[in-house]
Amino acid sequence: MVGTIAGIAACATFADMRTDLQNFAEIEKGRYLVSAADCIACHTVWPNGARFAGGRPIETPFGNIVSANITPDRETGIGSWSDDQFDDAVRRGVRPNGQRLYPAMPYPYYTRMSREDVLAMRAYLKTVEPVRNPVVTNTLPFPFNIRNAMRVWNVLFFKEERFKADPQKSDTWNRGAFLVEGPGHCGACHTPKNFLGGDKSGEYLRGFNLQDWFAPDITNDERTGLGRWSVDEIAEFLKSGHNRVGAAVGPMAEEVMHASSAMTESDLKAIATYLKDQPGRSDKLAPLPENNPQMVAGEAIYRDQCAACHQIDGKGVARLFPSLADSSMARADDPTSLLRLVLRGSRSVATKEEPTAPGMPSFAWQMNDEQIAAVATYVRNRWGNPAPAVSSPEVAKLRSRLATRSD
Repeated sequence: MVGTIAGIAACATFADMRTDLQNFAEIEKGRYLVSAADCIACHTVWPNGARFAGGRPIETPFGNIVSANITPDRETGIGSWSDDQFDDAVRRGVRPNGQRLYPAMPYPYYTRMSREDVLAMRAYLKTVEPVRNPVVTNTLPFPFNIRNAMRVWNVLFFKEERFKADPQKSDTWNRGAFLVEGPGHCGACHTPKNFLGGDKSGEYLRGFNLQDWFAPDITNDERTGLGRWSVDEIAEFLKSGHNRVGAAVGPMAEEVMHASSAMTESDLKAIATYLKDQPGRSDKLAPLPENNPQMVAGEAIYRDQCAACHQIDGKGVARLFPSLADSSMARADDPTSLLRLVLRGSRSVATKEEPTAPGMPSFAWQMNDEQIAAVATYVRNRWGNPAPAVSSPEVAKLRSRLATRSD
């Protein structure tokens, strides 16, 4: 009898242990997906806000939307939500009360995840410390504050579908496709949008202007995209925020800090493999001639103000000062990011692999609009690279907009 009881107890202990391991595995899977989806960046007020407690204004072309509290607080967070309600919000953009979410919450991308993926994310979020933080999320002006309009938007631009692997592609490619198209929601920033905020599917990942930055083309385009980057260089950039070409700044610095730097090497190489397979535009441009007045003025300014760090040949110093000669960001058809860096400067991301976080100083106080336009045009058309010239009115408009920004 004693032996029977001991055997039953041992079986029960083993069953409990197996259940605990299963629960741990689900929570760990959810933690990884929450990190890959960069949920903490939007749902936390930086630098001192409580993790996942919401309240951060998310800038959109239609106004600011304040992020929700997604801690397990039962009154102001998602603690009282059922699994079905959480799944509806994440993959369908529907709140528990039936109201539609705005696509600032990237459910059009998260819909590609499975229910198991989403419930794993919920399992992890249940382990987060609950924080009481009531948030009014909808701060849009009329008529964009009418949530029912999202029903029409969803009909036009939202397709509920799960990720399906392409049997013609490798497992690595498919893993990268899932991460980019699903939890990573890269297209939310890097795909151009129409006037209603829907993706221009014919221009997938070819860059988009938002928050007075230009999220660059991340296709394999030779001039404006990742055509000159190897798979390893893309993976290195996503892991450390730096490589021989450039450094992550602005919103991308946040993504690297909170998301891609915590991903596995195999996943980062999968993302890189997928991106290298995305076709660019293959447009043909010719560099401006060296005797162009802007090029002449720009060269003089570059030698005086820029060459000490970026070198005369534009190659910079790998992982410290970006290579302008190889920078697709500098050659982008939209020069916003380049001009912003010259006008306001920026500090690159600090990561475990690259903790230095070198910065770019502001030159707005030192150069006028015409001078900045000239040096930007020079950088974009030197060293065998072609790109449209920059005009001084473009610089003036951005200078004026940046004067009203606190970030």
